Amino acid sequence: MNMEFGTKYGILVKYMENMGSALVAFSGGVDSSLLLAAALDALGRESVLAVTADSVIHPPEDLEVARKTAEHLGSPWQVVLSAEMDDPAFVANPPHRCYYCKRGLLGLLAEVAEKNKLQCIVEGSNRDDLKDIRPGFRAVREAGVLSPLLEVGMSKGDVREAARAIGIPNWNRPSDACLCSRVPYGVAITPQILNRIYKAEVVIRGLGVGTVRVRDHGDIARLEVQARDIDLICRGENRDTIAENLTRLGYRYVAVDITGYRTGSMNE
Repeated sequence: MNMEFGTKYGILVKYMENMGSALVAFSGGVDSSLLLAAALDALGRESVLAVTADSVIHPPEDLEVARKTAEHLGSPWQVVLSAEMDDPAFVANPPHRCYYCKRGLLGLLAEVAEKNKLQCIVEGSNRDDLKDIRPGFRAVREAGVLSPLLEVGMSKGDVREAARAIGIPNWNRPSDACLCSRVPYGVAITPQILNRIYKAEVVIRGLGVGTVRVRDHGDIARLEVQARDIDLICRGENRDTIAENLTRLGYRYVAVDITGYRTGSMNE
């Protein structure tokens, strides 16, 4: 193991040793996976529970990734049905939409933690997350939820290197945000819009594109991919495949954002 990242992981484990027991808010992404591994090392399997939210705002395969990763790490795992679509404040999609989502989810996790007599709830924000607009982080602080990766100063790069070093299989999985992040603020969130975005992104990933965001602007789909993949999706048959399938999904126009993928572009 790289000594620097081994040391950072060791600091993370040490930080968590005094928690007694913990519920890990577990999405199956690399951040929460490293956090879960550290919780297990610090507290032991009998004192840790990984909990994943099942919701229409996430691609359905995320749940299977979370299950497999929890199984690989040897952690107890539980699924809760989140109810953000029942919250009118969330569905209205204001700029601080994530606050309502996170507040509702953390309320559910608090109930699970209480039922299982777990002393702490931890979540996987890292140092780099503070660079973007994160309304949900206010809900984290209000709920008294801990962010160990952030507290020990780990960046996204630190997390990936540590995860790779200790053998977490999804250490290089691309970062992703919920499907709602593709919808402009002020446009009401509906299951139909989210399903259309999901299906459109499946089409584009099927062409060999690793990172894609289909930003939904009504009858316009604005595609964000890594700069290196722009030529790929605009090439002959690939372009025709995208146009045909996205038109079938209800988009009248399909546009490629030539500036490429960037985190939080809807905040611009």
